[in-house]
Amino acid sequence: MKPEERDMQKITTCLWFNDQAEEAMNHYTSIFKNSKVLSVMRWPKGHRDEGKVLVTTFELDGVPFQALNGGPEFNFTEAMSQSIDCKTQEEVDHFWERLSEGGQPGPCGWLKDKFGVSWQVVPEQLPKLLMDPDRAKAGRVMSAMIQMGKIDIAKIEEAARG
Repeated sequence: MKPEERDMQKITTCLWFNDQAEEAMNHYTSIFKNSKVLSVMRWPKGHRDEGKVLVTTFELDGVPFQALNGGPEFNFTEAMSQSIDCKTQEEVDHFWERLSEGGQPGPCGWLKDKFGVSWQVVPEQLPKLLMDPDRAKAGRVMSAMIQMGKIDIAKIEEAARG
């Protein structure tokens, strides 16, 4: 086995766009640290879409993605989303603001970006509090969360305290 084969990621998310793959890739890599464009494949000479982007590959904070300009046949839905684990309110605010810009904020930390891709912006405290063995505490956190769009860490921690 060649070294490069051993290091290959087995699963990569492929996002299907009509004609915005390159724009989306550039947008996402501008938002996430440690991100980079890996490749841009264009239609070859002689094809009716010669020179236009077909597939891009990129990394967001080290996680591989592909973006395909597949045409208008399919659209994104909330049935598939990208989840971002955040350590601080500053991170939550950064990703929420940048990704919801031109898109649609949703409930409970969910949003759709300007391309229609669904994202969950989740502070690391939230799942810990929701899984707390004290079910009353977890219930208070759930009640607070369902009233929020962007998750406010101070408010969910306050709800946890009762």
